[in-house]
Amino acid sequence: MKKEQVEKFFQKYEQFFMQSLIGKLNSDEITELYAPEFIAASPMGVMTGKNDIDFQKTLSNGYEQYRKMGTIDMHVCKIKIYPIDEYHGVAHVFWRASYQKSDKSRVDIDFEVHYLMQEIKGKLRVFGWISGNEQEVLKEYGII
Repeated sequence: MKKEQVEKFFQKYEQFFMQSLIGKLNSDEITELYAPEFIAASPMGVMTGKNDIDFQKTLSNGYEQYRKMGTIDMHVCKIKIYPIDEYHGVAHVFWRASYQKSDKSRVDIDFEVHYLMQEIKGKLRVFGWISGNEQEVLKEYGII
C-alpha cells in the first residue's frame, strides 16, 4: 500500500464528499470506496454494516444532514499511513470541516478519522473506521 495511492484515494473521497454537499451525490461511486462489509467505532459504540442499498440510503441521509447543519466544506489536510502488511494499513486522515452557522458566521473544525484500508488486486477500499464523538464537537461549536 503506497502513500501516493492512499492520497489519491482520499482525494477522490474528498471530491465525492464535496459533490454531496451541493446535492450531487453519486451513491454508486461513493460505495465503491468501501468493502462489501465494514466496521465502525466511535464513543457511541461499535457497529458493523454491509455495503448495500441500505448503506447507500444511510449515506444519502447523512449528507443531507450535513447540508442542513450548514456544512460548506470538507477537506483533507494531512494523511499519515501505517502499513500493517502488504494488503492492509491504517490511514490517519486529518480533516477540516467548515460550517456556516445560522448567524452567517463561519466555523472551521479540525478532526481526525482512522480508516482501516485493504488493497486487493490494486484496488483500495475502506473496511472500517474509528472516529471521535462528532455530535459532541458540533454541539460545542454551536453547529447543532
